[in-house]
Amino acid sequence: MQATISTKYQVVIPKPLRERLGLKPKQKLTVIEKDGMLILIPPKTLNDLRGIGIGARTQGFREKKDRY
Repeated sequence: MQATISTKYQVVIPKPLRERLGLKPKQKLTVIEKDGMLILIPPKTLNDLRGIGIGARTQGFREKKDRY
């Protein structure tokens, strides 16, 4: 899918993506630039994030001061 930047630097997110992601009008998105790409991230609630760390290793990591 493609989007066009308007003369006011506005971009319309295609309808199928808006519906699939559940985006709403006036919703804020975080914008990140990485390696020449723009990444739009919708906000997550704490309930959305609950359980994402299950099964993560918690042992064997160095302290920050010991890293290169």
